[in-house]
Amino acid sequence: MLGHSSLHEIHLVHKRVPSKDHAPLLDREGNSGLVVSLCLGGAFIGCLVSGWIADGIGRRRAFQLSALPMIIGASMSGHTKFRRNPSSCICSATTKDLDGMLLGRFLVGTGMGLGPAIASLYVAEVSPSFVRGTYGSFVQIATCLGLIGALFIGIPSKEVLGWWRICFWVSAIPAALLALGMEFCAESPAWLYKKGQCGEAEAAFERLLGASHAKSAVAELSRSDKGDDIESLRFSDLLYGRHFRVVLTGSVLYAFQQLSGINAVFYFSTFVFKSAGLSADVGNTCVGFINLAESRSTLSRAIFSGSIIAMLLMDKLGRKVLLLGSFLGMAVAMGFQVMAASFNLPGSGTLYLSVGGILLFVLTFAMGAGPVPGLLLPEILPNRIRAKAMAICMSVHWVVNFFVGLLFLRLLEQLGPQLLYSIFGTFCLLAVIFVKRNVIETKGKSLQEIEIALLTSE
Repeated sequence: MLGHSSLHEIHLVHKRVPSKDHAPLLDREGNSGLVVSLCLGGAFIGCLVSGWIADGIGRRRAFQLSALPMIIGASMSGHTKFRRNPSSCICSATTKDLDGMLLGRFLVGTGMGLGPAIASLYVAEVSPSFVRGTYGSFVQIATCLGLIGALFIGIPSKEVLGWWRICFWVSAIPAALLALGMEFCAESPAWLYKKGQCGEAEAAFERLLGASHAKSAVAELSRSDKGDDIESLRFSDLLYGRHFRVVLTGSVLYAFQQLSGINAVFYFSTFVFKSAGLSADVGNTCVGFINLAESRSTLSRAIFSGSIIAMLLMDKLGRKVLLLGSFLGMAVAMGFQVMAASFNLPGSGTLYLSVGGILLFVLTFAMGAGPVPGLLLPEILPNRIRAKAMAICMSVHWVVNFFVGLLFLRLLEQLGPQLLYSIFGTFCLLAVIFVKRNVIETKGKSLQEIEIALLTSE
C-alpha cells in the first residue's frame, strides 16, 4: 500500500508544485488539468475492475498486478523528453512527449484504483477478528507515510532542474517492493475456499492463525457459505435484490467521505490558508517545516496523528462509534471555518480559527471517516460478492473525489466560503444520521459471524 500511496502523493505534490523545467508543459492549453483528470480516470477504471480481477486471480496476485501499471506509468512519466529552446530558455515538449506523460499518468491512476480496494479486501480476510480493526488502520497509516515521504522527496522540485524525473523514478521503488513482498505473503483463505480449494484454505489459515485454529476457521467459513457459484454472479445482482442495501450503504459512506470536503481542504490547503490571510512568514511558523511543501506538512502530521489514534481505538470503541465521532467532529471543524469566514475577530483570531479548523477537520477525518469505510465494507459484505461490491463502492469514491476537486475552487469563488463550508458541514451532519441508522457494529466479530448475522436479519 505504501507504494501506491507514494506514487499518488508524489503526483499530487507535482500538481501543486511544478518544477521549473516541466511547468510550461503542464500549464499550456490546460495540460495540467488533463494530466490530473486522466490519473483520476485511470483510478476509476482500475477500481471498477478490481473486484473481477481479485476474484479471478486471487488477492495476492491482484496486488502484484496492481503494482505493474504504477511502475510502468512512473517510468514513462520520468522518461518524457523535453527540448530547450536556446533563444528563450523555455522548456517545451513535442506532442509525442505529452502523449507519453498522459499515458503514464493514466497507468499510474489504474494502479491507484486497483491497490486500495484489494488492500482493504486482503487485510480484512487475513486478519484475526480481535485485531482486524488495528490492522485495517495500517492502510491509512501507510497512506500517510507515502504522503510524508513524497513531501520530502519533492522539496527540491522548485529549484533543481530535472528533479521531477528523480521523483518519478523513486516512486516506482515502493511499488516494486510491494510486488516482490506479496510473493512471500499468504493468499486469502476466504478466496481459496470460495474457489473450492479447501486444503489450501486450511493451509493458509495455519500460516496465519496457527495449526490449532485452522480447522475451526475453515468450519466457520463453511457455515456462511451458501453454495453460490461465484462465476454466476452478475453485475445486476449487486444493484438489485438482497444485496442492494449493503452495497448502497457502502456507496453512500464513500460518497459522504468525499462530500465532507476532505480532498478539497487537503488539495487546496495552501490556497485556503492564504485566503485566510496567512502570510509566508506566519505560515512557516504555523506549518512547522520551513519550505516543506508549504501547508501540506502540517496536514500530513495531523492526518498521521489521527490515524495512530484510530489504530489504537478501532478494536476498543468500534467502527460505528469512530464514524459517528469523526463526522461530528468534522462538522464542528467546518463550523469553525464558517465563523472564520464570517467574522473579523481581533488580532490573529480569524487566522487561528481558520487554521485550527482545518487541522481539526483533518485530524477527526483520520480518526474515523478516513480509515473506517475501507475496513467496514469488507466486513459487512458477504463473501460471495465482497470483491465486486467493494469495487462498485470504492468507484463512487473516485467519482465524487473527481467532481469535488474539479468544482471546489469554482464554487468557492461563486458561493463564498461561508456557504460552501456550510454545505460541507451539512453533509457531515447527514453522514452522522446515516451512520446512526444504517451501520452495524462489527468489532470483535469474525467475517463469517457478521455475514450470518446479516443474513438472519434479512
